[in-house]
Amino acid sequence: MPFGVTLNYESMNPRIKEVIAQSIATKEAVMADERLLATVQEVVNTCIITFKNNGKVLFCGNGGSAADAQHLAAELSGRFYFDREPLFAEALHVNSSFVTAVANDYHYEEVYARMIRAAGRKGDVLFAMSTSGNSANIIQAIKDAKKIEMIVIGMTGESGGKMRDLCDFLINIPSHDTPRIQECHMMLGHLICELIENELFKIK
Repeated sequence: MPFGVTLNYESMNPRIKEVIAQSIATKEAVMADERLLATVQEVVNTCIITFKNNGKVLFCGNGGSAADAQHLAAELSGRFYFDREPLFAEALHVNSSFVTAVANDYHYEEVYARMIRAAGRKGDVLFAMSTSGNSANIIQAIKDAKKIEMIVIGMTGESGGKMRDLCDFLINIPSHDTPRIQECHMMLGHLICELIENELFKIK
């Protein structure tokens, strides 16, 4: 503790505990949703099959969801719990020159769809992340991914937005609060990475 600083628990902002409690409640709602948990298992199985068939897993999102997309791609292409061979996973926004050129020369709605058309192949997986489920560039990426018979996994909030009817699998967190949704996206994303790693590399 810095010299001269005295903790005053009585003056602690009540919002600190409120937010933590809200985050816990959202995770408890996820844990109670058997349909959602079954979808997570199906997503794990789908990704395992894709990797076994030498396919790739791509991620896309905007803002905080872009950061989450990059984080999860790194867990698969780098490592999660232990040393093992890398898996082909990538977030589609990491080439800033490409993203800014496409946004400038075409339209921001095209930034992910264009890379999907370049890198995606039949049987590959796309994780499309949007808390609202309505992001125009994510929707376009999904549409182009479906045209080439990629498997689309949507990660959204409770309603699923426009993505609800476009994705093969929908992980829709039971919340309308963006930060709580993103926290659960990362929790389930980490779980998916762990289960994929365990199954592919048979580490107990």
